[in-house]
Amino acid sequence: MKVFMIYVRDEDFYRLLPTELGDSRFSPERVQVMAFPPLGIETLAPIVRQHGHTVRMFDTCHPQMKAEHIAEAVIAERPDVIALSFLSTTSYPATRSMAYQLKQAAPATPIILGGVFATINARQILADCPSADFICKGEGEELLPDFLNNLETPGKVEGLVWRSGAEIVENPPRPIIKDLDQFPYPDRKSLPIDYIESMPLDVPAVLSLERFCTVQTSRGCPNQCIYCDIPTLADRKWRSRSPEHVLGEMQQLSDEGYRSIYLTDDQFLLNSKRISEICHGIIDRTLKFTWGCEGRVDSVAADQFPIMAKSNCTFLAFGIESGTQTVLDRLKKNQTLAQVERTVEAAKQHGIATTHGFFLIGSPGENEKDILESFRFAARLKLDTFGFNRLCVYRGTPLWKEYVERGIIDDVRDWNKWFKCSDIDPTILPSQVLNRARQRGYVLLFAKRLFLRPFQTISLLRRFGRHMKRADILKLLWSPFRKRTFTHKPELPAQMIDQGITIPLRSTL
Repeated sequence: MKVFMIYVRDEDFYRLLPTELGDSRFSPERVQVMAFPPLGIETLAPIVRQHGHTVRMFDTCHPQMKAEHIAEAVIAERPDVIALSFLSTTSYPATRSMAYQLKQAAPATPIILGGVFATINARQILADCPSADFICKGEGEELLPDFLNNLETPGKVEGLVWRSGAEIVENPPRPIIKDLDQFPYPDRKSLPIDYIESMPLDVPAVLSLERFCTVQTSRGCPNQCIYCDIPTLADRKWRSRSPEHVLGEMQQLSDEGYRSIYLTDDQFLLNSKRISEICHGIIDRTLKFTWGCEGRVDSVAADQFPIMAKSNCTFLAFGIESGTQTVLDRLKKNQTLAQVERTVEAAKQHGIATTHGFFLIGSPGENEKDILESFRFAARLKLDTFGFNRLCVYRGTPLWKEYVERGIIDDVRDWNKWFKCSDIDPTILPSQVLNRARQRGYVLLFAKRLFLRPFQTISLLRRFGRHMKRADILKLLWSPFRKRTFTHKPELPAQMIDQGITIPLRSTL
């Protein structure tokens, strides 16, 4: 059976590498894109092949892999199944359009959708998108081969949601996969694309031109932050691959010339013993890449920073979110400001070259003083880079459920939308106030960084300057003070549309 596997991207979340940054290490037959690789379809492709099927992969970041090009390939090659993978609500419109064009090209070919957003909204998508025939809920490593073996009897496939005439059928759920070591390593060769380590939304901000890829060593998160949907997908269960299996993949990547790796784990810093074994394995095998990951400041594995640095971990990102304990508690972060300070200090003290802090503004109960305190807090921390984004709400998160219960969001009519909380919640500071406070905060933060840590700041700018033009560095520094425009903008809830209002009524304040 021939399967087309397509990763559909949001157009705002990647960039082609500027031609002036071209490097002799890149093959002229391959496209260079500033983006994370599509690890989902890269992971599923070799598994499907193990079951005797052939696979062709597409990634819509490639200029010749847009909907019209894939439709031509569908007509020419006549696959037996088309699988579309997408991440979130912002890429759903493009996925819906893609499904329609491919169904027009091959009306009899079944189309199955998968990914986080598809899992959370399976019934709604099938009702809204007539071109989609099936939805894969949850992990696809076992479901997709099972589906291919039961195309004529979809009722047998656990975790499948499908259309039977006018009826939408939801099969019993499939248990989460416990043994993650049983699967082959992802296919990183079939797509004619070199993925560039970068910040694609922030310029072009190229971090390196080394051969780059992502690796997932564990899944899930046991925490319950109100803005995150990850814990709900696996009932707050965390599962991991064994150090031996991870090191086997890392050995392969090192041998193939990858020199920069980012771990996409939702929570890598959770098991000290496992981290120690992976890091010692990297050292003992003399693997040649640098690597980075994300983690919480309250992780028990913070004691592993010395061995992580010794094994060439050069980047560590923390979800800090706020510089006030009241806001952290409202977000249910279950961490303290003292933990943040200790953990960031320890990471730098033990040799992690770059530490990054994720911050949120516009949280429920947060005022302007709190926002500025977050910037002051960031200035005190030994962070190298940081980002301050407005809090958003997505279906599947505890915050979405709260807004439904408060009557702000209609779960039936708003399921396919996402919202900036300040645009819809009357108890949150208005967006224009938030933006002004953020600009003031950045001025404060930049000034403190420049005068209190000039050498660290200059070193960081030099690092960016290796692969960026001076004009692009200036654009990066100016980005917090300019208004960004996105292809898929946040919408308004159905209730506000019914009332004919574009800002929430704040008379209750």
